[in-house]
Amino acid sequence: MESLAADLRTMVRTPLTDDHVARMREIGREETIAAGTVFVSLGAPADRFYFLLDGEAEAVDAVTGGRYGDGATLGPGQFVGDISFLTGGNAMLPMRTVQDCRFLVVDRDPMLELMSAVPEMSDIVVTVFAARRRRLLESNGASLTLIGMDRDRDIRAIGAFAARNRLPFRTLDLDESEADSIAKTCSIAPQHPAVVFGRDTVIEDPTPAKVARLYGLDLSLDETVVHDVLIVGGGPGGIAAAVYAGAEGLSALVVEDATIGGQAGTSSRIENYMGFPTGISGADLCWRGEVQAMKFGTRFAVPRRATALTRRDGGTFCVTLDDDTETCARAVLIATGVQYRRLPLDRLEALEGAGVYYAATEIEARFCRNTEVVIIGGGNSAGQAAMFLSRYGTRVHLLVRGDSLADSMSSYLSGRLEAAENIRIRYRTEVAGLEGDDHLEAIKLKGAGVEADEARLETRALFIMVGAAPNTDWMGGQVACDEKGFLLTGEAVGADSAYATSVPGIFAIGDVRAGSVKRVASAVGEGSVVMSQVWSHVMDGRA
Repeated sequence: MESLAADLRTMVRTPLTDDHVARMREIGREETIAAGTVFVSLGAPADRFYFLLDGEAEAVDAVTGGRYGDGATLGPGQFVGDISFLTGGNAMLPMRTVQDCRFLVVDRDPMLELMSAVPEMSDIVVTVFAARRRRLLESNGASLTLIGMDRDRDIRAIGAFAARNRLPFRTLDLDESEADSIAKTCSIAPQHPAVVFGRDTVIEDPTPAKVARLYGLDLSLDETVVHDVLIVGGGPGGIAAAVYAGAEGLSALVVEDATIGGQAGTSSRIENYMGFPTGISGADLCWRGEVQAMKFGTRFAVPRRATALTRRDGGTFCVTLDDDTETCARAVLIATGVQYRRLPLDRLEALEGAGVYYAATEIEARFCRNTEVVIIGGGNSAGQAAMFLSRYGTRVHLLVRGDSLADSMSSYLSGRLEAAENIRIRYRTEVAGLEGDDHLEAIKLKGAGVEADEARLETRALFIMVGAAPNTDWMGGQVACDEKGFLLTGEAVGADSAYATSVPGIFAIGDVRAGSVKRVASAVGEGSVVMSQVWSHVMDGRA
C-alpha cells in the first residue's frame, strides 16, 4: 500500500509517544472491532481519530474492493486518516480490519483541541496526514473516476476543480476497456462521459459543487454561529491570514468560490518566492498553507461564493452565500483578489473550457499536445504559463499588445522566454476572432506586428491572461472603492490601519486592495500583518 508504506517508515522514526497516548485516553475510549469489518466507509464523515492499539488494518481500494496499494497495512502504534480529518471532510478511502483490532478512538473536536494544546503531537499527525494525501494524489488509484474528460468540458471542469483542491481522481478515455466495463456495471451508455464515485455510484449531471459535497468540502454552516473573522477569498493572502488567525486563537472561516489558492493557485511555477530556489507551483504553495491553517483550527468552505454583505445593529457582519445561507462574523477580511478580464470576442463564452482557458495547470496542459499554443498577456502569470506549456505544445505564441515586456514582467522571466527555442513573443499583436464549433480550431490576429500571411493561426489551445478586474461587486457598493473597483484602505478612507476599509471591522488585503503590489509574496505579507489589527477589533468588540 504505497500511500501508507511511507507513513509506516515515518512512524518508526517519530511515533506518537506514551504521553500522547495517555492524553488521548483522557478524552477518548477503547473500541474492539472484529476482523473483516469496514469501520470507515467511503464518503463517511472523517469525524473520529482511530489509534490502533492491537491488531492489523488495511485501506480498501474503493473501486476493486481489495487491499489498496502494494500490500502494506497499519499495525499497533499507527493511526487512521488523512487531511480530511482536519478539514471536517469525508473519508477518501474505506478502512477495514484484517485481524480483530483494539482502537483508541477520539472524536474530532476534542482531538483537534488536544492537537492544538500539544504542538509536538500535532506535528506528527499533520505530517502523516499530508503525506498520505500526497501519495494518494500521485497514485492514480482514487475513488473518483472521470471518464471522457478529454472530450467533455463539464467533466474537464470537475477535473480542474479536483486537481486544484487536492482531491484525488483518476481519468479514463472513452475507448478504454475499463471505461466500457464501468459503463456496464453502472448501467450507463457505452462511450459516454461520466463521473463515478467508488465502484458504481454515478454522479448525475456532475458539477464541481456536487463533487465538493461528496468529499465534505462545502461544509454545513451553522447560521447561528458567529465567527471572530470571516475571510472571503482563499488565495495566498487569505490563506496567510487564515494561518495567523488560527495561531492568534481567533475562530476563522475561509469561503472560496472556486479553488483554494485563487489565481495564484493556477500558476504552474513561482520562482521568485523566498525559500524555494527551484520554484514551486502555486497550488502546492497554497496547499501547504491551507494545511498549516487547518492545523490551527481554521476551517475552509469550497466552493461557496459570497453574494451579499450586511451589517446587523450589534455590529456583526453577515455574508450571504450563493446557496442563500448566511454566515456571520465580528470582522470580515476581503481577500477576493482579481480575475482575468474576458475579451470582447464573439463565441468566447461558447469556447471557454473547449479550447479557451484562464489557467495553465497540468489539467489544461494535457489539451495542448500536438497543437500550437497561444497565450495572451504580458505579465508574470502569462510568462510562467508560456514556459510551462512549452513542454507540451508544438510551439507557444505569446501575444503582447505593447512593444516590450520590460514594464510588466520580471526580467529573469522575460530573458528565459526570449531564450526558449519553441516560444515566440509576438509584440503589437492581438486576437481579432475565434473559429470553431464545439472546440476552438483557429484564431484571427490583428495589429502592427501581424504580417498578411500570419493573420490566421490554427490552434486548439488559447490562454487569456490579461487585465485584472477586482472581485468587489458582491458588496453592493457598501465599502469605498476607487474608479476601477479596487477597495480603498488606510489614509485614503481616513483609517489608522493600512488595511482597514471605509467600514470599521472590514479589512482588505492583496490584489483586491487599491495600491497593492500584485505579487504573491506581498499578498502573503499583508495577510500575515492584518490579523493583528483584526484581533484588536475583535477584542475591542468583546470588551
